[in-house]
Amino acid sequence: MTLSRRHVLAGGLAAGTATIIATPASASTLTAAGPVRTSPFALGVASGDPTPTGVVLWTRLAVDPLAPDGKGGMPGRDITVQWEVADNDRMHRPVARGAVPARAADAHSVHVEVEGLRSGREYWYRFRVDGHLSPVGRTRTAPRRDEMPASLAMSAASCANWEAGFFTAYRYLADDVPDLVLHLGDYQYEGKGTTNPAAPRVHAGDETVTLEGYRLRHAQYKTDPDLQTAHAIAPWLVVWDDHEVDNNWAGGVPQDTKAPEWNDTPERFLARRANAFRAYYENMPLRRSSIPRGSDMQIYRRLGWGRLASFHMLDTRQYRDDQACDDGWDTNCEAALDPSRTITGAAQEQWLREGLSRSGARWDFLGQQVFFAQRDGKVEQDLLHTSNDAWDGYVGSRDRVTRAWVDAGVRNPVVLTGDVHKHWAADIRTDYADPDSPVVGTELVASSITSGGNGNATWSDPIMAWNPHLKFSGDQRGYVRTTVTPAGMRADFRSVDRVTTRGGAAYTQASFEVADGQRGLQRVG
Repeated sequence: MTLSRRHVLAGGLAAGTATIIATPASASTLTAAGPVRTSPFALGVASGDPTPTGVVLWTRLAVDPLAPDGKGGMPGRDITVQWEVADNDRMHRPVARGAVPARAADAHSVHVEVEGLRSGREYWYRFRVDGHLSPVGRTRTAPRRDEMPASLAMSAASCANWEAGFFTAYRYLADDVPDLVLHLGDYQYEGKGTTNPAAPRVHAGDETVTLEGYRLRHAQYKTDPDLQTAHAIAPWLVVWDDHEVDNNWAGGVPQDTKAPEWNDTPERFLARRANAFRAYYENMPLRRSSIPRGSDMQIYRRLGWGRLASFHMLDTRQYRDDQACDDGWDTNCEAALDPSRTITGAAQEQWLREGLSRSGARWDFLGQQVFFAQRDGKVEQDLLHTSNDAWDGYVGSRDRVTRAWVDAGVRNPVVLTGDVHKHWAADIRTDYADPDSPVVGTELVASSITSGGNGNATWSDPIMAWNPHLKFSGDQRGYVRTTVTPAGMRADFRSVDRVTTRGGAAYTQASFEVADGQRGLQRVG
């Protein structure tokens, strides 16, 4: 069945008379009290981390998303939430259903790990509380591990700053009806509300530091209808970058150690990080394996799509060394070349090496946050000028990861990236100083959803002239849409002409193909 985002939302309304038979929940976890009288589904629904037999279903109850205490206007008690999954969008004859507690201690968030579903199938789901029905979401399970699917429609997005504009790109992403969405970080931004009267929208509350503040910020973002629609159209794989916690944080080090009250000591920053991690888990469709433990949370993980694709989702923030050379663009930063420095941490790097060596997938995707290939700004002839927040600041890490997929004979390695608020396409080489060195992989960088504002449709970065492995750059907001088949991958760089006002138009700014087993991007169209 071909669906649009409008069909999904309409399905939620059409299914309003279906009967839900819930699995009884433990009386010790569900308190008895009066009914919730206003629909608590103001934050929408989502699904994520699909396997061949299941998927995570998510919602968070809120009747007043902008309540300053971050509790969404909900009472201080646990509430029974019924859920159901069907193989049709009208929710007839559910194939799975049950009831779970939405705990007040968890901001009334719900994570249901559904199992026992059929592989490679579309499903629809919804929640119910005291007679109130949520919108219907569409999701799907991954194919069997031994199956070679004919195709995978996958889109990647990043960097959605509420104050920079409207989330129009999410709406167009949903209209594509992908099988899978990767969000590569900066899902929300931590800054306090701007005083700029020209800002399209304004953050509620102060800079996010407390648990209440992070919960409020996530809730505000989740009220956006275009974001809700994108979540409801397909399962998501999410990883964070910096703004989910603090700009350019690195391990236990904040960007600014002079900030009052929250970053001025390691202990205070780790307390802030713990608040951010807890709120992030509460608001994302993640499995219980990612439940935070204080200021630690494992978000790197691996998911397969049959024999067609493997997704290695990385965390390049929590385990990295502090950025070299004062954390900026720098010329010939010697520390960046130190082979002992790491952006992934030793344990995650070993996990990635082992996963690449065992992968039998046709395509191996690294879903991660910051620019992987070298970008030389070259402010002076023959002197490298690179960003120390990206893999350029951790050259040893990049060399080891690149060598890992070369040594493992990975058939088609592709790095998917966010962070830089622009579209980029790049060939990955073993030696960027030698333009004749082998091309060993591909990088696709998704521009931001809003960060950076409207941008410039005619812009192309002049550094491409001396970075021949960089094949495309574009300065408008949008996302990357890919179609992956056993024979090749096509990537469309989708751009929106404006985000500071509603109603922006989307178009494909550039398209590239990579053939199976052949290194190097080929521009098409």
